[in-house]
Amino acid sequence: MNKTIFEITKMDCPSEENLIRMKLEGISNIAHLDFDIPNRKLTIFHNGPINQIEKSILELNLGSKKISTEQTNQTDFNKNTIQKKLLWIVLAINFAFFIIEMTTGIISKSMGLVADSLDMLADSFVYGISLFAVGGTITRKRRIAKLAGYFQILLAIIGFVEVLRRFFGTEKLPNFSTMIIVSLFALIANGICLYILQKSKSQNEAHIKASMIFTSNDVIINFGVITAGLLVNWLNSNKPDLIIGTIVFVLVIQGAIRILKLK
Repeated sequence: MNKTIFEITKMDCPSEENLIRMKLEGISNIAHLDFDIPNRKLTIFHNGPINQIEKSILELNLGSKKISTEQTNQTDFNKNTIQKKLLWIVLAINFAFFIIEMTTGIISKSMGLVADSLDMLADSFVYGISLFAVGGTITRKRRIAKLAGYFQILLAIIGFVEVLRRFFGTEKLPNFSTMIIVSLFALIANGICLYILQKSKSQNEAHIKASMIFTSNDVIINFGVITAGLLVNWLNSNKPDLIIGTIVFVLVIQGAIRILKLK
């Protein structure tokens, strides 16, 4: 058995982890994948040469570089089913807040909330792809992934068009109080997700740290929408809301493009 370590500079949350897992799933000589997201490291236990594995990882364009390859006697790999159950709960929370933020965003005319809802939906897709397709073929899993990617891009494009329409039009100001209140609840939801993931104390510490990084990205977006709501009220302008909406739409599209690049 060989152990190869990769440095993956753009792997900063479970989204990239799941993309890598899907990319490598069809390679039969892989025995186990060990992700260390805080340190941007991936350890692969495999039989035979690393060439095909390395080529597949490089195709994801995540800033990958092979650090070392050595022989190992390790053959016992724990597969934690508790983590999968917890991810179902996190997926449900993310999807619920997609519906909440999308609904309140449309009602309050806030593109920031609408965009944040799509970010929640993107998180749900990433978890859902790996959970719903368990036991299915690789082709089926990647087909689901591509459909999810195209759907995210379609929604983001519709969002961009609406941002442009509101930027050049005379749209009514978004309801800043709704923006702030809903985003505060989204912050609480992210905190709950973090707590749930941390309940898996049998997991190594890297996974817990990874969930902190993942949640912190969503928290930054939540604070962005809250700030935009305050600026909407202070400046009496919808421009802050449109700006934060545009930024989040770009993040959603970037995630979707990574999914579509899976082969």
